[in-house]
Amino acid sequence: MTIESSLIRVLIADDHAVFRQGLTTIIDRDPNMTVIGQAEDGQQAIDLYREHQPDVTLMDLRMPQIGGVEAITAICAEFKPARIIVLTTYDGDEDIYRGLQAGAKGYLLKDTKSNELLNAVRTVHRGQQYIPPEVGAKLVQRINTPELSARELEVLSLMAQGMNNLDIATALNIGESTVKSHINRILSKLGVSDRTQAVIMAVKRGIVSL
Repeated sequence: MTIESSLIRVLIADDHAVFRQGLTTIIDRDPNMTVIGQAEDGQQAIDLYREHQPDVTLMDLRMPQIGGVEAITAICAEFKPARIIVLTTYDGDEDIYRGLQAGAKGYLLKDTKSNELLNAVRTVHRGQQYIPPEVGAKLVQRINTPELSARELEVLSLMAQGMNNLDIATALNIGESTVKSHINRILSKLGVSDRTQAVIMAVKRGIVSL
């Protein structure tokens, strides 16, 4: 085995060039790792994964064209052993849940210190999960929270866009009374008392984005 083939080969997917370059510098400085590709969106991440089949992939969640969750889902469907770590600024429990549910083996925030980042890469490369305690706590919170139905998520998304009940009813081709019923269930599941609080909570948790 050559020295090069013994290195942990890392693919970086992030739409910010400066951040990708900084990450590459940190990883390439480690004598046991090397960056083999950089993707600026989810589609490019999928294409580069197919081409290089890296040992570990660092994946941002919010990227143009195809987002991180969709890219993780596609890669894991095609490559069962894929080892992907979400590396993002978003720490809402829904973001964490979706990333790990899609197949990611780790979840880190972008303010993570470099030594923890490198440790996470090594851990996931060994086939283990890497979930920091604060991320794990939010994941538990998400698992213990009532799930919103697909229709409730649609209503909530339209609420976040500022639509009133009549607008939502028209957009979804349902009755206004049905919209009110959905909103009442949304408020109950989110543990809030009005629409504004529901939207704020949904954005904070990563259920919807503005």
